[in-house]
Amino acid sequence: MAQLQTETSPKQIPPPKRRLLSEKAKNALSGYLYISPFFILFAIFGLFPILFSFYLGFQRWNGFGAMEYVGLRNFELVLSDPLFYKSLTNTLIIGIIGTVPQLIVALLLAFALNSALIRFKNLFRVSIFLPYVTSTVAVAIVFGIMFNNQDFGLVNIIIGWFGIDPVSWGTTEWGVKIAIATMIFWRWVGYNTIIYLAGLQSIPNDLYEAAKIDGATIYQQIRYITVPMLKPMIIFTVFLSTIGSLQIFAEPLVFLGRTFRSEGITVVLYLWREAFVNMAFGTASATAILLFFIIIVFSVINMLIANRIGK
Repeated sequence: MAQLQTETSPKQIPPPKRRLLSEKAKNALSGYLYISPFFILFAIFGLFPILFSFYLGFQRWNGFGAMEYVGLRNFELVLSDPLFYKSLTNTLIIGIIGTVPQLIVALLLAFALNSALIRFKNLFRVSIFLPYVTSTVAVAIVFGIMFNNQDFGLVNIIIGWFGIDPVSWGTTEWGVKIAIATMIFWRWVGYNTIIYLAGLQSIPNDLYEAAKIDGATIYQQIRYITVPMLKPMIIFTVFLSTIGSLQIFAEPLVFLGRTFRSEGITVVLYLWREAFVNMAFGTASATAILLFFIIIVFSVINMLIANRIGK
């Protein structure tokens, strides 16, 4: 009887194996694996150099020997150097000359390209955007030839038609700044134009039609419809332009060469000279840290001003 009960009793089913990861966790893990190459590369080539620069700012190092901790000595050397303040002044002046007119002209060009009166719009869009994809070094070389110091330079010939004496663009205080600012203007105006044009094309025409029915003038349409709707693009371009204008490097380096003339030296060029000419990586890193905080301050100020536009 006991044997019969044993034979007829149901077999014990083993408990199901517990999964190590749920389906939701597997999906999340696969997503992180797909985006991990960016974060790995950024950590190696972006985050590590930033953190190392902050560490190096408190060291004395020539790039080869042992490091020596000097505390705030590097910052004292930079802040007591008149050339640093000259480079900061040059950077601000060149940035203002090359950036503010650039944003205004870009907005006007975007309005023109968005107008129904302009023909061959695609051709003009490509032509305006072409300088942005051109090599910075090539642009600086071409403009270096145009802004030649001699009387036969292209720009000197053009201003000579209006009775203006030739300018020594590579040696005078404002000549250097205007030449470099012109390069920056020419290279970036098309980029900002395309951004503004995309913003204009995203504004619904119903808003303009309703404003016309209510009797709004063109100025009122721009003030109360176009500018407020373009505010995100304006903030974006102002933010990028602020950062870019404070990091000007290739244009003055190619235009002036390794002379590092005080008329056109910028903060990044000053930093580069400290690191790769004077072999003072400590003061170069201290300059980079100071520039980092300067960029933060100017970016916040510009964003506060841009946020008020359209209100």
